[in-house]
Amino acid sequence: MKHKTKLLVDRLVGTISSWPTIECISLNEAAAPDTLDPYFALILDVYFRDRIPSADERIKTYGADVVAFETSSQSNKDRFLIGDVPIRIEYKDIKKIDELVAIADSQLDQLWLIKDSGTYGFYRLAHGDILYQKSTWIQDVRSRLKHLKDNFWIQMREAHQSKMEHFLSDLGAAVIQGDNFHYLISSAGFIKNACEVLFCINHRFEPSHRGFYEQVVQLPLLPNEFIGRFESFLANDQEMTAERKYALAQLIARSIITL
Repeated sequence: MKHKTKLLVDRLVGTISSWPTIECISLNEAAAPDTLDPYFALILDVYFRDRIPSADERIKTYGADVVAFETSSQSNKDRFLIGDVPIRIEYKDIKKIDELVAIADSQLDQLWLIKDSGTYGFYRLAHGDILYQKSTWIQDVRSRLKHLKDNFWIQMREAHQSKMEHFLSDLGAAVIQGDNFHYLISSAGFIKNACEVLFCINHRFEPSHRGFYEQVVQLPLLPNEFIGRFESFLANDQEMTAERKYALAQLIARSIITL
């Protein structure tokens, strides 16, 4: 992290942590690359109890040099610039976080409530760089996430595998119909869910989309020839016709299902 970025992080953490309801602040891995990297962003996850200051109050405390400020409709995600640094701050109610973790580790009959959202939220909880904590809450949460039962991963795998097969079917239909739009959407949905199945098989939470490729190819348990097929599927090769890509997708899906 560059010195300028660290100064901004320290400044924002110092301001936000002074609010009495803040429990924990973590830094997202998107801040790790150089600021010239197009993926760079300074993203803070702020975990709180009860309530946070209003958007109008927050923007005043961020500093006079904040520009292009915007907040989400629910006022829990702030985006702005300080200089040329893009900053995102996401406020997360601990009560809701505890409810989601409880579903994952002890209330699997309610897992349908989180299946569609995937495990990226848990990834951020487990891997964020802790910059401030008031208590051991985040360590307790991480311990629970580290020891999720096999049944959690089995059910999550089943959900993503079903989606993978659905998108594969759509991909085949798009090839037959010559539907370029549906072909593109189905290709993306297929390969995304194929990766998510592999993360579940390996008991790993899914990273942000920009981290899928780097992390999926490093998983310890992968089908034979998966990496070569995966890279061929992603490549923009003029010799890779829609029909050949569909056939390749079938091979990828079969190899994953048999794991």
